[in-house]
Amino acid sequence: MLLDPRFMQLADVLAGFSCSLQPGERVLIDAFDVPDAMVVALVRAARARGALPFAQIHRARITRELALGAEEAQYAPHAEAELVRMKKMDAYIALRGSDNIFEASDVPPERARLVARLMKPVLDHRVGRTKWVVLRWPTAAMAQQAGLSTEAFEDFFFRVCTLDYARMKPGMAALKTLMEKTDRVRLTAPGTDLSFSIKGIGAKECGGLRNIPDGEVFSCPVRDSVEGVVQFNAPSVYQGAAFDGIRLVFKRGKIVEATSSNTKRLNEILDSDAGSRHLGEFALGFNPHITEPMRDILFDEKVAGSFHLAVGQAYEDADNGNRSQVHWDMVRIQRPEHGGGEVWFDGKLVRKDGIFVLPALRRLNPEYLITKQ
Repeated sequence: MLLDPRFMQLADVLAGFSCSLQPGERVLIDAFDVPDAMVVALVRAARARGALPFAQIHRARITRELALGAEEAQYAPHAEAELVRMKKMDAYIALRGSDNIFEASDVPPERARLVARLMKPVLDHRVGRTKWVVLRWPTAAMAQQAGLSTEAFEDFFFRVCTLDYARMKPGMAALKTLMEKTDRVRLTAPGTDLSFSIKGIGAKECGGLRNIPDGEVFSCPVRDSVEGVVQFNAPSVYQGAAFDGIRLVFKRGKIVEATSSNTKRLNEILDSDAGSRHLGEFALGFNPHITEPMRDILFDEKVAGSFHLAVGQAYEDADNGNRSQVHWDMVRIQRPEHGGGEVWFDGKLVRKDGIFVLPALRRLNPEYLITKQ
C-alpha cells in the first residue's frame, strides 16, 4: 500500500518520539473512525522499531448503539477482557476521529456513567502502567468546528502534530521547576478570581509524549484549598453534550454552584460520584499554533495563553488524591481578544494577557516558539 508521506511522518512521531517503542514491546493501536492507511502506517512504524503491533478498530455509531442499552451484565465482562489485554501491552497509541462530535449526545446519562465506571480500571492501567499517546484525527467535522476548509484544516493539523516538540523543553522545564516551588496560585480574568494551593503536588511537562498536539505543564490543586469563582470561555463537549459559558463556584475545594448553557446536564455529570465536584488538574497551555478553541479538548487545552482545570480524577504524576470516573478539562483563554487575565504564583505575576512575563518562561511565548521553529 502506497501511503501519504504525512501519515508516515506522523506515525514516526507517535511510535518514536511519543512512545519510544523498543524491540519486543507490545503496542495497542486503538483507531476510532480513522482511515485504514493511518493504521497501516502505525503498524509499519512499530515494526520498523522491532515492536509488536496490535490493532483495534472502532466506529462511533456502533459504540453509541451499544451504549444506548448498556447493562452491567454486558459491559462487566467486556471491561474484564479489555483489562486483561491492556495488562499485556507496553504501549498504547489512540487515534480518535469523529464525523459527528455529538454522536453520543442521546446516550442516557445513567448508561454513560455505567460504561465509564466499568471501564475505569482499563483507563487507569493504561494511563498509569503503559507508555501512551492520544491524538485526534482530522475530519471534515473538525474543520467545520475550526471554521476552516477541510484542506486548510488538514494542513494545520499535520503542521501542529509533527512539529519538533523538543524545542519547548527549556521553557517547560523552567515552568515545571517554578510550579514545584509554588504554594499559592491565583487566576484572574473577567468573571474569574480563583485561588488554591499546589504545594507538594509536583508538576509534569507535556511536550508530545502523551497527547498530540501538545504544549502544557500541569499540576493539581490541593483538594480542599480551592476558593472563588471561575468562568470558562472556551466551549466544551463532554459525554456527547455541548456546554458554553461554564461557571463554577468553589468553597473549601468543592463546587457548590455550577451553571452553563446546559446547567442540568452539567450538574448531572458533577454528581457522578464523590470526587466529581473537586478538581483533579491545573495546567497552563502554550502551543503557539493553536490560538482559537474548536470544541476539541486535545486542541483547546493547549491554546496559547490559556489555563485549564479538570473536574474529577487526578493524574498519578501530580496527585491530590481525588478519585472519580470523571476527568473533564475546562479552558479559559486569557489573551486580550478573549478578555485578558493574569496568573500569579505566590504573589508574583507569572503571565499577563496570555504572555509569560518572567525571563525564564519567555521561551514559551508564541513569538519565541514560532520564530525558533
